[in-house]
Amino acid sequence: MTTPSGNILVMQSGGSTPVINSTLAGLIKNSQKLYPKSRIYGSVHGIEGAISGKIPDITDISNSQLESLAKIPGAALGSSRHKLLSDDFEPLLKTLQSHDIRIFHIIGGNDSAETGLNVSVAAQKIDYELQVINLPKTIDNDIVITDHCPGYGSAARFISQATFGAGRDAESMGVNSPICIIEVMGRDSGWLAAASSFYKKTNRDAPHFIGIPEVPFSEKDFLISIETSYRNNGYAVGVISEKIRSIEGTLSDQQLPILTDDFGHNYFESPSKYLSQLVEQQIGVRCRWEKPGTIQRSLMDSISTTDQKEAYKIGEKAVEISRSDMSEIILTISRSDKPDYNYSIEYADLKEVAGKTKYLPEEYRPDKQGNTSDLFKSYLRPLLGNPVYDTEPIFSLR
Repeated sequence: MTTPSGNILVMQSGGSTPVINSTLAGLIKNSQKLYPKSRIYGSVHGIEGAISGKIPDITDISNSQLESLAKIPGAALGSSRHKLLSDDFEPLLKTLQSHDIRIFHIIGGNDSAETGLNVSVAAQKIDYELQVINLPKTIDNDIVITDHCPGYGSAARFISQATFGAGRDAESMGVNSPICIIEVMGRDSGWLAAASSFYKKTNRDAPHFIGIPEVPFSEKDFLISIETSYRNNGYAVGVISEKIRSIEGTLSDQQLPILTDDFGHNYFESPSKYLSQLVEQQIGVRCRWEKPGTIQRSLMDSISTTDQKEAYKIGEKAVEISRSDMSEIILTISRSDKPDYNYSIEYADLKEVAGKTKYLPEEYRPDKQGNTSDLFKSYLRPLLGNPVYDTEPIFSLR
């Protein structure tokens, strides 16, 4: 399907991850090797670059530059949350044709799978031969079919460490600042929030409550869990996903979204701010609220060794697969059922992924005291990379 003279276009899309550039580096490096006669172009700010014709030639990037690229967070090409409109297809296809693009790689998540399908269909309508191969990425870990997503392990590593540290800080401060609410990313699923429990070994350890989108939020249960820990342990930490909702609606005094992106995703005022005020009113002690925001997907020192290596391999594998006639696919990670962690890279039909969300399974969901199962921690452990720290307390203040 791909002609010898055909060229390659790659774009990054959606929220950045700590390892999205590792995938890009692996893809460029292997493309240089397997397609020595082709040019490699990078779409500036995702699909918007392809529409506007901003696709600089990145073929000749050096080995040393690729080694550096693989280690830095953010999206080196620039990202985008633009949803394709009917008027976008003509200039997009013109860009592809004018640069003889025959392979289009999209590094992204659920919404990017939809973008890939739409581009492929548009090319078919004008009989333009084009392979569309998506590469997974998202810290939310909510792409279906794949065992996990590049980006998740690193963000989960940050959150697990930040929660443990926030607990130790709150315990240290005592009556001056004994309660903390941490709001983590995860628009529709609780994979990241659940990761906050990794270092929790007893009910005394943080977190003492985890709120996830899959379970309707109960202010009553939340307050009971937080107050119980505060009375018993002298401190409490709650972790919530950014879009938890009660049966009544959003957890905010403002019920209308402050932002709606091109894909129809609504963003509301911080629920952690609302809950911290609720705690102060009901329990009568100071409650801090923390919203790490983009730090959780960009802190270099929290990049998981496992995550970085797998992301790079995904980039390499996409180029290998492009030498076949396969199109409209997304790469996936399959975990071995052997005791030692092993994985293989496979692929799935984009139609099976686009518009779908992988929710946190019931057996992985936290209880009302912030505990998750050993099964979930076994799933998570290899994704965090090395080292995993010893958190046994030296002594107790109570």
